[in-house]
Amino acid sequence: MNDAPSLLVSPGAALAAISQVGDLSMGQPLGHSMRVARLARQLAQAGAGQGGHLAVAEHVALLRWSGCTANAEGFTHLLGNDVDGRRAMLDHTLGADDMRAVHKASSLAVVHCEVSEQVASTLGLGADVEGALYRVFETYDGFGRPAGLTHGQIPEVVYQVVLAGDLEILSRTHGLDSALDWIGAQCNRRYPAALAELLMQNAADWLARLEIVAESAAVETPQNAVPLSLVGDVIDLKLPWLAGHSRQVAHIAVEAARLWGLSEAMLTEIGKAALIHGLGRAAVSNHIWNSPGPLPYGATERLHLVPYWTQKACKRIPELARPGDIAAHAYERLDGSGYYRGLSGDTLNAEHRLLATANAWVALQNDRPWRPAHSDQEAQNVLRQDANRGAFDNEICEAVIAAANGRQRLAQPRSSLLTVRECDVLGEISRGASNKEVARTLSISPSTVRTHMESIFRKLECSTRAAATLKGLTLGLIQ
Repeated sequence: MNDAPSLLVSPGAALAAISQVGDLSMGQPLGHSMRVARLARQLAQAGAGQGGHLAVAEHVALLRWSGCTANAEGFTHLLGNDVDGRRAMLDHTLGADDMRAVHKASSLAVVHCEVSEQVASTLGLGADVEGALYRVFETYDGFGRPAGLTHGQIPEVVYQVVLAGDLEILSRTHGLDSALDWIGAQCNRRYPAALAELLMQNAADWLARLEIVAESAAVETPQNAVPLSLVGDVIDLKLPWLAGHSRQVAHIAVEAARLWGLSEAMLTEIGKAALIHGLGRAAVSNHIWNSPGPLPYGATERLHLVPYWTQKACKRIPELARPGDIAAHAYERLDGSGYYRGLSGDTLNAEHRLLATANAWVALQNDRPWRPAHSDQEAQNVLRQDANRGAFDNEICEAVIAAANGRQRLAQPRSSLLTVRECDVLGEISRGASNKEVARTLSISPSTVRTHMESIFRKLECSTRAAATLKGLTLGLIQ
């Protein structure tokens, strides 16, 4: 099999993309996390002057919500709607009973913090960023989550980022005066009084500066390139049945494009587009994605906006603008029945058709809440039927099937970190299977599954299934 193109980006581009995923997941406008990063930097500078701590504040702010795809399913069970519920939580319109339930759900905070910490580690942002992200929900008074740490155990940057976030959200949704009143009431409860007072003294000026500073202004990051697959993995964590989906689409789309004779440069663009094509999915609640039957009124329109949000988010990131444009065509169809633009015919070029067909192929071969996975032959039949009725290009359809048939089940050798059986267990867990379901699938006992899971958590140095899934994908243990 030919070597895959280099699907690498700068840490800054990956950081920006993941921050946009977080914004959409939390029901916030795109660019929210970047605005918080600017405010946090100004607060850090006002308190301690110039230095490396300024970049730390920005990185923590940009990754503050990077773990929220991993616990979206939990918030859906808790609040009914993970996106709207978390938006209400942040702008203080969530009901008192729901808010109490959120504060008691420390397990959701653990999932979030472990994944955020791992994302920062993969990006090479350093121990200060990793440590702050793991403690980002702790509070000055010791009643935070998940560990209820005391003031001396919480890094200063956590307070800086939380204060900046509260100011940005509450001033936007309730006005500056109301925001400052609430922040003032939280002194020595949520954050230290001295730091809160420094923010309040400068809040109006700092907010005004946000309007004249470009959202795409550079953030200081390490120089090494990082795999864009990290962004795809974070996107896919939102739904247990999507683990590894972006990677699979990228592999098939690139190999089909190679068979089609496209240039290496275009293979790279298509591969990157495949890895980020689901970014806009974060804007839609899991309760819609998990619907086993007909969607409720208005839900279809929300789904059709997924590629719109993907393109809009990527347009703000120069390295991902072109891949984002291709990604916005992942659900278009030649007969005009696709979305979000409903394009047809010659308006869809080869890269658009290849991505859309590869995306459909991978979806057909995996379980969905509304249907079981198709076998290879069934998937081929369905795809060819769709091509015959005009939804896909017949020749590109055959290229995708040919690429899929030539794919090795294990494109890369597995790491020796886990045993083969542990990889099998992790693969099933990554797709949302319970211990009993794993036991049935692998013909082992539930107690053996538990033993394997304990070993997996120990070896991967994590305690949640979401974090184990992300690390397993990153290390090539599962696909």
